[in-house]
Amino acid sequence: MVVYTVGTFDLLHVGHIALLEYCKTLGDVVAVGVASDSVVNSYKPNVPVIGLEEREEMLKALSCVDIVRPYHELEYVTACKELNVDIFVIGGDWGNKAHNIEVEDYLKSMGKKIVQVVYNPRTSSTKINKKSLHNFIKAEILKQLLYRISIINDSEKKYYKESYANKQ
Repeated sequence: MVVYTVGTFDLLHVGHIALLEYCKTLGDVVAVGVASDSVVNSYKPNVPVIGLEEREEMLKALSCVDIVRPYHELEYVTACKELNVDIFVIGGDWGNKAHNIEVEDYLKSMGKKIVQVVYNPRTSSTKINKKSLHNFIKAEILKQLLYRISIINDSEKKYYKESYANKQ
């Protein structure tokens, strides 16, 4: 049985691994469709942090993944046909957009199975990205404060040196 799932897989994390390992329990072959940067841009406001080729390379390194293929259009029927997919695994955020309905209709007409999984609410690439940005901003603020303190200290040292020299 061929199991197929799709996603961005940016900032690979334990939630991704859990999903892919679950996919492996459903069939013999796990195929992963990886969204290109342009596809991601069509439905998210920002491009992935990790480029497509690197995301593909990371996924290929996982023992639970057998096939990795990028997709450059928001359309899944072609890959399902080419891979002869038996089970299509979708996430909890799967919506009712035209491309989603199209693949659901195709799979149902072919007697294939659609399995919807619930994401782990504690982990997401978006949360990791926001946390990293937050930590970066905190570090930059701290760096600026330390820099200003050092300027103040240097000017105070200079003032005291000049004051001491004038007294003698």
